[in-house]
Amino acid sequence: MAPADPAVDSRRSIERTDRLLDDARLSHAGKGLSRRVLKAAVSAAQDSARRGEIAPEDVIGAAISALPPSPSSMHPVLNATGVVIHTNLGRAPLSPRAVEAIVSASGYVDVEYDLASGRRAKRGRAAIEAIASAVPGAEDVHVVNNGAAALSLAAMVLAQGREIVVSRGELIEIGDGFRLPALLCASGARLAEVGTTNRTTLEDYRSALNPETAMILKVHTSNYFIAGFTSSVHASSLAGLGVPLVVDIGSGLLSPDPLLPDEPDASSMLKAGAALVTASGDKLLGGPQAGLLLGERATIQRIRRHPLARAFRVDKLTLAALEATVVANQTPVQSYLRVSEDLLHRRACALTSQLQGAGVPAVAAASTGVVGGGAAPQIRLPGWAVSLDSSVAPRLRKGDPCVVARVHEDRCLVDLRCIPPEADEALAAAIIKAVKGP
Repeated sequence: MAPADPAVDSRRSIERTDRLLDDARLSHAGKGLSRRVLKAAVSAAQDSARRGEIAPEDVIGAAISALPPSPSSMHPVLNATGVVIHTNLGRAPLSPRAVEAIVSASGYVDVEYDLASGRRAKRGRAAIEAIASAVPGAEDVHVVNNGAAALSLAAMVLAQGREIVVSRGELIEIGDGFRLPALLCASGARLAEVGTTNRTTLEDYRSALNPETAMILKVHTSNYFIAGFTSSVHASSLAGLGVPLVVDIGSGLLSPDPLLPDEPDASSMLKAGAALVTASGDKLLGGPQAGLLLGERATIQRIRRHPLARAFRVDKLTLAALEATVVANQTPVQSYLRVSEDLLHRRACALTSQLQGAGVPAVAAASTGVVGGGAAPQIRLPGWAVSLDSSVAPRLRKGDPCVVARVHEDRCLVDLRCIPPEADEALAAAIIKAVKGP
């Protein structure tokens, strides 16, 4: 009689799936997860045991280790890049009030219901009223799911089948290869391009007007700037040409900011005569991803009733966070833009001293931050960072907490601008672990 194959005998001792799913240890570790997710983890662990990669008695432990460690696969990140509005890291971090508002709105809420009358009400009215209060020049406000949606909806309502007059120097490309001309033409409008890349005059606009002109569009070239032999036309001059003026300010300032003198704001553009202003909610405004439309009541009402307005509608969580952002006294974006260079220097020196004491070769280094998110590209923000060997950067990204730093001239710069001071201890521990190991 042939001897028993040890490998076959070992595989036979693997617990059945139903017994593993009933194991109290798995139930405790996977509390709140669906049975489908638990079964997938168990099946993968059983397959590993069948291949001889783990022992049969280790199947339950492997299944537990494979369970999602958090409700979402997205990892919280310490933004050590020096870029305040980092598109790849989710743009604007929300204020504590906005986070609290999202939690409050996660259940049943009166987003479209009047508690007094017991009848249906205007959707997101509190958020709309908050924005209108912050921008008194806006007769009405509408909110959609992002800035591109706001502009395309405006073009569909005002110019479908007709012409939009726009400067060639303002036909920008936004993120991920999306280009403004394609976006506008997808709305069913035609473009009448005027001027040149670097110079456009009032006469260029005036000469292009004809019975087919539906609107003039002025776009803030927020993700680049041209210096030298240039000219452009202010909104106040364009507003006097007798056709509706739409201004896309891009980054979402509601009122002027002395720190960013070249960034247009909604209040100023409406005061200059714009019929409509479009903007993003998750850039300089510091809120959730959203598109804002502010302006004349009749125009906003037409936009609100367009069939595609429903497709661009935002959910209750966005409305809650947007309202909380607008009424907050300060957002993280505003704080990070204004953090003092002296404070950053002191923090960098303190962290460097702590790291050196732990045997980590680190130095404090000057570091220049930027606004990011396609806003104020000419602005430089003096700051400070902890400078490490460039090889540390990938290990920081894989750590807990995850730290995304900037590699510059073969150095890993851990810029402190967008890291709250209360996170410095966790940051130091992450750097020590990345350099010296667990």
